[in-house]
Amino acid sequence: MAGMTEAFVKDVQSGPAGVFMPIDRAGVKNLKLPLVVKDRASGTQHTVAQVDLSVDLPAEFKGTHMSRFVEALEGWDEDLDYHSFKKLLADVTERLAARRAFVRFRFPYFLRRVSPASKSRSLMGYGCTVEGEYEDGRLVFTLGVEVPVMTVCPCSLAISDQGAHSQRAEVRIRARFKGFLWLEDLIDIAEGAGSSPVYALLKREDEKMITENAFANPTFVEDVARNAAKGLSEHGRITWFKVEVESFESIHDHSAYASLEKHLEKDYI
Repeated sequence: MAGMTEAFVKDVQSGPAGVFMPIDRAGVKNLKLPLVVKDRASGTQHTVAQVDLSVDLPAEFKGTHMSRFVEALEGWDEDLDYHSFKKLLADVTERLAARRAFVRFRFPYFLRRVSPASKSRSLMGYGCTVEGEYEDGRLVFTLGVEVPVMTVCPCSLAISDQGAHSQRAEVRIRARFKGFLWLEDLIDIAEGAGSSPVYALLKREDEKMITENAFANPTFVEDVARNAAKGLSEHGRITWFKVEVESFESIHDHSAYASLEKHLEKDYI
């Protein structure tokens, strides 16, 4: 019986690895967690996040202790900010005796949008991420958004006797910053980068206005990336960003793509 008990509690993960090689990140993915996010219009917004947590694993250890990630999340108080992220990751590094820890929260964030002509109100959902990388007491904190826009092709418009091809594109922004940054700031910059924003609810007069405005403002995928980068560069609090734009082409069997990355100043606090 004693032998069985000893075998049952044996810490296999802390034993030697068969292959002596460090792992950059080992942990858990797709945990579900309630989340409270700061909302510029109403103060806070309740949502649900998918959570990835991981740490670096030295070469001498066979595995990490997966249960300890879940235990660390038990202390989460649902409010999302820089200090709560830093506290969570400091706890993870201590629990797992790690040098570095990483966390990513992915969640939907909703804003009420007003259509341009009829002023119809509807909720738009945006995919958002918050990432943290913690090492030696320092946290690198990154916000991300995924925002749909409409684009009209300038080339198609220039060479066609009538019309031009248009499509939906997605603007993906990741940004680091000093002080505080609203998700709404990143979403607004992304929506202003294309030929037109898109909406959940439109009346006929809205469709007419959006179509005419978009055709008066044609954009290549490269234009959208540059427009977003210009807005981010001029924001004032953003220290680093990466913009990716994917246009889901309506007349091609492929997507058009552009990306750029820029360091504006020191990207950590």
